[in-house]
Amino acid sequence: MNSKNKLVFFLSHPIQYISPLLKELNREFDLHVYYFSDASIKGGMDKGFGQNIKWDVPLLEGYNYTFIKNYSSRKSLSNKLFDLFNPSAVKVLFKSPSKIFILNGWAYLSDLIVIFTAKIFGKKIWLRAENPLSQETGKSRIKVFIKKIFLQHFLFKFFVHRFLYIGTQNKLFFKYYGVAEDKLVYTPYSVDNSSFDVQYQSLRDKKEDTKALLNIPTGKKIVLFSGKYIEKKRPLDLLKAVHALNDESVLLVMMGDGALRSEMEDYINANKMNNVILTGFVNQSLVPKYYSIADLFVMCSGSGETWGLSVNEAMNFALPVIISSTSGCSSDLVEHGKNGFIFEEGNIDELIKCLRGFLYDDVFRKSSGELSKGIVQDYSIQKIVKNLEVAVNETL
Repeated sequence: MNSKNKLVFFLSHPIQYISPLLKELNREFDLHVYYFSDASIKGGMDKGFGQNIKWDVPLLEGYNYTFIKNYSSRKSLSNKLFDLFNPSAVKVLFKSPSKIFILNGWAYLSDLIVIFTAKIFGKKIWLRAENPLSQETGKSRIKVFIKKIFLQHFLFKFFVHRFLYIGTQNKLFFKYYGVAEDKLVYTPYSVDNSSFDVQYQSLRDKKEDTKALLNIPTGKKIVLFSGKYIEKKRPLDLLKAVHALNDESVLLVMMGDGALRSEMEDYINANKMNNVILTGFVNQSLVPKYYSIADLFVMCSGSGETWGLSVNEAMNFALPVIISSTSGCSSDLVEHGKNGFIFEEGNIDELIKCLRGFLYDDVFRKSSGELSKGIVQDYSIQKIVKNLEVAVNETL
């Protein structure tokens, strides 16, 4: 007889960052995951990367799952209300013996179906979200006023039992919309640190071999970018900063692809930059190799970057990090002047100073990277599971 507490997780689709967490949760709970879409499994158009994507790491191993039929005619997911319509979620809620249902956000119609139906059936909704307050307060007064009414005085007040926050700014977001401290559960935004550490230990002494494998020239200090070439990620800011450095010993490797690629190529060609590599889309199994050859990591993101899990990944490879102030993780992962620098979003001059601070001080760069490695250990899947265990035991 299974004595584990039952837990149900609703997700829009299989996500490469969340699957390791689900596997770990299944060790401690009687877990069942319900997916509203199988887009990431069967492969399909990713609007951010601008091409068909199918992940090459297992996303469905180590836990029980079910795909619920999506009746929406939309072909891809882009956080639009009608991208997902899964009315049979009602049947799941009615039949499931679980009392606790974890939901990842409220963007889709199917999310709202689960939230409102759970209330009818006497189930408890635990809501996980990523929204940082720092980006919320920059929105129009009208938009914030409407959200205050909907979230604080309706959705959060009457329909959600617990709130799973990922970091400092996300906690402030929930409190801004009226959530009491005793309803908050800390579930730090994490990658699979254990898996990345295995890769780090395996690759740390093989930099030259790995560079040869990836066709990366030797004898360069490598600045790494990881992400989609889209407006939110602001990749052109980093191109402009590296161009201003005017240092051929610095190589910028931009791991990713997307709609801004042609504009980035135009800038590279116009400025005769021969120290930039645009990799194109890199699948998950190859990503660690790029981190292992880098000397430092940069994320320039603007509004919409609710966290930035690539920063977690980079820190697992003992890299110092340079992060824009707008990025959601900047309040948590970066100790300014210690393991990294935080610069004002869009301030190219400030970004250049941050780059110089690491590129031309080998001792500082190495010690900062080691500090990064230590800091990110506190942002672990194991901590999420432990905190959820405590919260579940308090609830049941």
